[in-house]
Amino acid sequence: MSFQGAIFDVDGVLVDSPHEPAWRDSLRELMEGDWSDIAGGTSWTADGFTSQVYQKVLSGKPRMNGARDALEYFGVPDIDRRAQEYADRKQAKVIALIEAGDFTAFPDALRFVLGVKAAGIPTAAASSSKNAGLMLRQIRLDTFAEQQNLPTELTKVLRPGLTLADALDVDISGRDFAHGKPAPDIFLAAAEELHQPPTSCFVVEDAPSGVQAAKAGDMFAIGVARSDDADLLAGQNADLVVSSLDEVDLAELAAGRLRRRSS
Repeated sequence: MSFQGAIFDVDGVLVDSPHEPAWRDSLRELMEGDWSDIAGGTSWTADGFTSQVYQKVLSGKPRMNGARDALEYFGVPDIDRRAQEYADRKQAKVIALIEAGDFTAFPDALRFVLGVKAAGIPTAAASSSKNAGLMLRQIRLDTFAEQQNLPTELTKVLRPGLTLADALDVDISGRDFAHGKPAPDIFLAAAEELHQPPTSCFVVEDAPSGVQAAKAGDMFAIGVARSDDADLLAGQNADLVVSSLDEVDLAELAAGRLRRRSS
C-alpha cells in the first residue's frame, strides 16, 4: 500500500494560531464585563481556561459548537442565548490577531509538508476554522526554505513566492458540514476532492476530536501532541503519536507506513 492523500488540520498542526487565546480572552472579557452578574455561579476562573481545556473542549470544532461546549464545560447558564455572543466576540478577536500577523507556522510542520510533497503525495487542508485560509496565504514556503537551508530533496517543489496555501492541492477549510468533528464529514470531503479513497489517506491532527473523526472515516491518523496530550490522542486510536512531525520517518511514509524515525 502507498498513501495517496495527506490531509492536514491547520490550527495546532500547521500553525500556532491565535484561536486559543482568542477563545480564552473573549470569555474572560465577558465574565469580567457583561456577564459578571452570573460569573460567580459558574466554574469559570481566569486561570481555569487552560491549554488542556482548549484541547479537550474546543480544539478542532466549528465555532458555534466550540462556543456551546465551552460554556457548558464552565457551567454558564442560558447557553442558547449566550453562545452566539461568545462566538462573535471570539471571531472578531481572532481576525484582528491574524491580520496583525500574530501567529506563527510550526517549522516541523512546514518541513513535513515539503517532505510529503516531495514524496508525491497529494495534500489537503481540512480545518473547521473559517480563518484557516487567511493564515495559510500569509506563510511563505520559499522564504522559510531559505532560512532553514533545507536539503534539495525537500525544496524541489518550491518556486519564488510560494505560500503554504499555494502548495496544498486542496483546501476545504471553513466549509459548513452537517456534522462537525468528531464526525468524519470534513475529512471524507477532503479525500473526495483529492479523488482518493479514504482508506489510502492519512490525517494529521492535534485534537482528540480530529483523530476520532479520521478514524471514523476509515483513515490513518497521525496525532501531534503539542500540548502534553499524547495520551488523549493515543486514546482515540491514532496510528502514530509524535510531539513533532520531524519524528515521522519520511522514507517509511513514502512506502505507505507510519513509523517514527530511528534515533
